[in-house]
Amino acid sequence: MVFDPWSPEFVAHPYDAYRELRDSAPVSFFEPTGQWLVARHRDVNAALRDRRLGRSYLHVATHEEFGREPEPAFQEPFWRVTRAGMLDVEPPVHTRLRRLVSRAFTPRMVEELRPRVRRIAGGLVDAFVARGGGDLIAEVAEPLPVTVIAEMLGIPPADRHLLRPWSADICGMYELNPPVETQHRAARAAEEFAGYLRSLAAERRREPGDDLISALARVVDEGDRLTEDELVGTCVLLLNAGHEATVNVTGNGWWSLFRNPGELARLRADPALLPRAVEELMRWDTPLQLFERWVFEDVEIGGVRVPRGAEVALLFGSANRDPEVFAEPDRLDLGRVDNPHISFGAGIHYCLGAPLARIELIESFGALLRAAPEMELVEEPSWAPNYVIRGLTSLKVATGRPAVSAATG
Repeated sequence: MVFDPWSPEFVAHPYDAYRELRDSAPVSFFEPTGQWLVARHRDVNAALRDRRLGRSYLHVATHEEFGREPEPAFQEPFWRVTRAGMLDVEPPVHTRLRRLVSRAFTPRMVEELRPRVRRIAGGLVDAFVARGGGDLIAEVAEPLPVTVIAEMLGIPPADRHLLRPWSADICGMYELNPPVETQHRAARAAEEFAGYLRSLAAERRREPGDDLISALARVVDEGDRLTEDELVGTCVLLLNAGHEATVNVTGNGWWSLFRNPGELARLRADPALLPRAVEELMRWDTPLQLFERWVFEDVEIGGVRVPRGAEVALLFGSANRDPEVFAEPDRLDLGRVDNPHISFGAGIHYCLGAPLARIELIESFGALLRAAPEMELVEEPSWAPNYVIRGLTSLKVATGRPAVSAATG
């Protein structure tokens, strides 16, 4: 199989193509997207930490100097939101933003969310089991992170139905060579979401609450504070990154378990494996298959010279199956101890929301294991037509009669 991110067959199972790339062309130029593919774990990991590469080049060069066309005017709302968050900026702006956001989004704050996440997950699972099952993604995987981040941000319940469509449309822009209509949808969603958040932030500045938007609006460090654009960009990033990852790890993870019934039985028999199991499910079939970087100066990656101005496509899904790093990488092993997967990235752009994502995943999987220990697949799922952020369209399951309440255990 060849690398073909627009092929449904490849999206469904890219791992044979990855193996061929690692063995024969670990760093290679991919003409359809004009990117250098990087397939081995050691090279992907090194590139993520190499400050000669970054998510944006606009702090060191213009579009023209990098041989790129300026973005179309209609995309401006998307880029205004994206470049005001941490993901698509580089130091010193990134350093400043991460420092400020970290003051409001602390590890202690995240850990204190665990009981709330457990309550939300338990309520969703209890209702799901009471119905006898259904679409696990639409009814459990999607509502959980959206509800959690909405509660964190302080978004009123009546408005929360807006978040998932906005997130999906914005994230469509991250696919390779997205169609023009996808680009327009992303720009519209970014403009609508940004307008909504600006209005909400203005309310919270007048009347602060016990929520993250209020905290971000008042956070100050060494006399510095977030601008309104930066506050909006941070909130959009928290929703999109945290939501898409958690939803697709849940869907991909349960589908992985159903395809590996021995490991599912192992987990059901020993729930203490759950933290390791979540890490292994993220490694074995990670939702984020590819992450891009720009090259600020000539570099050598895996023995190949990659010139300044080039874009590299770091293949997370391939790196996570590299036999140089993982014993029997194609085997799902829920008890895997040595598991340096890179599903959350590495270096300065390591996912700030990783601790929250882990809490959501452990609570979600745990609630389903407790309340529906005999849950089974009803029909084989299909993959959504996306490669970069890769997940299922649905996952239909039957839960049987409830064993216990997921909310109380």
